[in-house]
Amino acid sequence: MTIYHAPVKDIHFLLDDVLKIDRFNNLPGFADASQDVRSVILSEAARFSEEILHPLNAVGDIEGCTRNADSSVSVPRGFAKAFSQLGEGGWIGLSAPVEYGGQGLPATLSFAVNEIFSSANMALEMFSSLTRGAVEALLTHGSDEQKRTYIPNMLAGKWTGTMNLTEPHSGTDLGMMRTKAVKAQDGSYRITGTKIFISCGEHDIAENIIHLVLARTEGAAAGIKGVSLFVVPKLLINDDGSVGERNAVSCGSIEQKMGIHGNPTCVLNYEGATGWLVGGENKGMEAMFVMMNEARLGAGLQGMAQSEVAYQNAANYAKERLQGRAIGGAAHPEKPADPIIVHPDVRRNLQSIRAFNEAARALALYSALRSDLAHRSEDAETRSSADEYLSLVTPVIKGVLTDKGFANAVAAQQMYGGHGYIVETGAEQFVRDARITMLYEGANGIQALDLVARKLPRNNGRAVQAFLGEIDQFIADNGSQKNLTLTVKALNEGIADLKKATGSLMKFTTKDPNEAIAGSTDYMHLLGLVALGYMWGLMLKTAYEKIADGDSSDYLTMKISTGSFFLERALPETALHLRRIEAGGRNILDVPAEAF
Repeated sequence: MTIYHAPVKDIHFLLDDVLKIDRFNNLPGFADASQDVRSVILSEAARFSEEILHPLNAVGDIEGCTRNADSSVSVPRGFAKAFSQLGEGGWIGLSAPVEYGGQGLPATLSFAVNEIFSSANMALEMFSSLTRGAVEALLTHGSDEQKRTYIPNMLAGKWTGTMNLTEPHSGTDLGMMRTKAVKAQDGSYRITGTKIFISCGEHDIAENIIHLVLARTEGAAAGIKGVSLFVVPKLLINDDGSVGERNAVSCGSIEQKMGIHGNPTCVLNYEGATGWLVGGENKGMEAMFVMMNEARLGAGLQGMAQSEVAYQNAANYAKERLQGRAIGGAAHPEKPADPIIVHPDVRRNLQSIRAFNEAARALALYSALRSDLAHRSEDAETRSSADEYLSLVTPVIKGVLTDKGFANAVAAQQMYGGHGYIVETGAEQFVRDARITMLYEGANGIQALDLVARKLPRNNGRAVQAFLGEIDQFIADNGSQKNLTLTVKALNEGIADLKKATGSLMKFTTKDPNEAIAGSTDYMHLLGLVALGYMWGLMLKTAYEKIADGDSSDYLTMKISTGSFFLERALPETALHLRRIEAGGRNILDVPAEAF
């Protein structure tokens, strides 16, 4: 049986002390999320995740989902009741508008809760996260009638949401899709086609499923420009708001997957299903990208969340597992052997994971706060700069946090030795579940391509220059602080590598864009390392300030130790990424395809 304890203290430290989110009480919803309110919400989220969600994690993995003879799908035991409690408790709509049944609280707080729920039971939390993404797309691009019809029941957990992009012949290249939408006399459309890899596509966890489907209208332009978005409910909605007859969409099969067994990944067949246009014709990608960007940030959060729960269990095992003796003499001579936590390499492994987790959590919440500024600030310049920041870091959060999250789950599994390969310890489930985060919502190579080819050069590199400037300012402001000598030195070296790498990519781009793209994954991880190092800079500065104010807690002592480890052992990897980028891509590009 695995364990999970929500990192409430660490989240409070970030929200209250590092981000100081109470200074944003002028923004809508922030004043309602006072420190006392945050404490109640996080404590209840911790209780719910530890007592209800996490005990179902292994249940969902072992039982999986079942497709029945009538094409319906049954979810694992206990999932429906737990999801109902999520809806009833207001968790799904924590940051959604009050007018539709949400609580209107900051997205920053919602992100913190989502991490907790994803660590506890990722497969179950996906029902909520996809529903929130669909709600966000409808809020941004849906008509007033669509918002009134669908959103309140989705936020209440009575209905769930999905996004339908992928088709058997077309993955990331959505311009190749073939699903058709034919307009009917009443203004609705008839949707025909097959979509695959649809998470939460069919289930009995809620009364209805609201599918958001990309399709082509008759006569639409070829490629991505001819794609429109449609809302297609599983059960049609009666005039009084109740559910009616079954729509012409069915589950052809559920995928037999490596992980997230508790979540049904479906093939959905649309056979003239009734749907309604969301936004304008041929504007589907604009609407769907609202949901996709939300999902990419959510996937990054999932990667970090799996790293956290894997770490907690590995650390617990390392303190309990007796095997061998410490080098230099028994650490616990009264016991038949020492716990493996005495060994330096075990500690290195655990400290590496912990240092990443705490920085990644900080980056996720720091970015969530920028999302709040982008959506809630009345100042146009603030909204614009926050939006540019999010555009830059979304592929980094998705790519880096999931790459490292999976690697950390594997590293945590290693702590168990052979027992980590056995189902009963639970370590191998974390590895299997974490793996999908690197693949869906755009595989991580696509994230790196998006970063270097699109996000980096946009507006002449204004977003990355602004972020570099922010870190430079931190270095300048704290260069004389003795406690931050290591921090400033490490950040100086890291940002110097990032600036050189950025310059190298720009030069390669003028000669051959493919040569720049050859270094895109290294650039994504280099930028990610510097961003994580900057988070440690903010956290260490705050920790030393709290100590100076009289707080001598073990938590702050460990925070400083962990941050110093990251700055000395992880951040210097920027030099390796820079070396690879500067080497160029000819030894990749000049190899003929036949040689592979």
